[in-house]
Amino acid sequence: MGQFAYLTGEVVIALSALVLLLVGVFSGKNAASIVRIGAIIALLVFAFSGYIFNGQGTAFDGAFISDDFSRYVKTLIGLTAAATLWFTRDYFKNEKLDHFEYSILLLFAVLGMGIMVSSANLLSLYIGIEMQSLALYVMAAFNRDSLRASEAGLKYFVLGALSSGLLLYGMSLIYGFTGEIGYTEIASFLSTEQASGHGISAGLVAGLVFLLSGLAFKISAAPFHMWTPDVYEGAPTPVTAFFAGAPKLAALAMITRLIIEPFGDIVHSWQQVLVVLAVLSMLVGAFGALTQTNIKRLMAYSSIANMGYALVALSAGGQAGVTGMLIFMSIYLVTVIGTFACILQMRTRDGMVENISDLGGLSKSNLPLSLIFTALMFSVAGIPFFVGFFGKWFAFAPAFEAGLGWLVVIALLSSVVGAFYYIRIVKTIWFDDQAQTFVKAPRSLAFLSTASALLLFPILLLPFVSAPLLGVIQSAAASLF
Repeated sequence: MGQFAYLTGEVVIALSALVLLLVGVFSGKNAASIVRIGAIIALLVFAFSGYIFNGQGTAFDGAFISDDFSRYVKTLIGLTAAATLWFTRDYFKNEKLDHFEYSILLLFAVLGMGIMVSSANLLSLYIGIEMQSLALYVMAAFNRDSLRASEAGLKYFVLGALSSGLLLYGMSLIYGFTGEIGYTEIASFLSTEQASGHGISAGLVAGLVFLLSGLAFKISAAPFHMWTPDVYEGAPTPVTAFFAGAPKLAALAMITRLIIEPFGDIVHSWQQVLVVLAVLSMLVGAFGALTQTNIKRLMAYSSIANMGYALVALSAGGQAGVTGMLIFMSIYLVTVIGTFACILQMRTRDGMVENISDLGGLSKSNLPLSLIFTALMFSVAGIPFFVGFFGKWFAFAPAFEAGLGWLVVIALLSSVVGAFYYIRIVKTIWFDDQAQTFVKAPRSLAFLSTASALLLFPILLLPFVSAPLLGVIQSAAASLF
């Protein structure tokens, strides 16, 4: 296969999307189910292809790289996408939205994410971003009969175009001042400039700032978070579940490779940008969620705050910071999947539950779901003895050791504020009067939410579980250095 051996996962996704598109057209009434099963199989192959085929190296003159970092991140992306596609099928059937095109769009989005994670020059980075973004715009507006979904898709598209402009302008400045687009070549140029005593030009730093600003939009980092609450609320709940997980990890991984490989010698330049983004994200996410009454809008602000915590780890730089980010995001993805699996179970005779007040008395009608959702909320709040606590520990520790103690203090204060609105949900579930009668959820959702909740207990304390997992994550982080 030559160079394509390093792109096995991406090739599988691309071919599967094209083949399943034809299958969907000619499969009649069962098209959505057939295509969905095929897409899940393709996503699972994508998730483990890097380990199965042991492809490590570069392709297309260094534009694409396969290493332990990209393999681990793609595994998480593939598993997250497959899980969200599987547990949301009942929602689409109930809402009369069960169209095979959704699975195809998700595959193309994952294809873009794979390119983003493995991009090793500015051109392939932009191609991956746009391939992912174009699919996500359509997914946000997938419910054509919903005004809110159409509005969400339009807002996402318009603001996404703005972020693409920032990206391109930043790339043009970097290329203009270095004459290179490859990460290795840019790093070599910066090393030569510093060795000769010329220093780093202001234009190059400006290009990096514009580039990181455009990428901040992709992870909903403040002040580029404006689209997130409206899109999360307006998009169909399964789409929101997908948006909250895999795309965030892909964008964070892309940012990580960008700051470490080409710009690793100018830490002071990008560290300041990440610190500002982290502080704003944590504060906006924590305080913005306090006034929310809609569950999905609250999850949007929660996502903004969590991206701030991930940026705290990255701000530390070095292998420890990357390791902390990967551990935090691994735990975050489990939490997101479990949370949205629970939300999709909260259906009444009138439709999906939307407001926090509607959860009143849930413990009286569905005790198992209440226990699971409570465990999820405690974990994402960072309550000790839940795995979310350890996720934040690994994210904050590298920053503290790097001399960013004041940033860790802000992160801890933000976590305390965040714990208030998570516990408010728990209080509504257990102590408020029953607001509505809930209908029984599908077994698939109950199984997935239960499995996710079980993972939220302190598994990192168990050596036979934590040692292999931490070893894989540390190896992934080390491959960037």
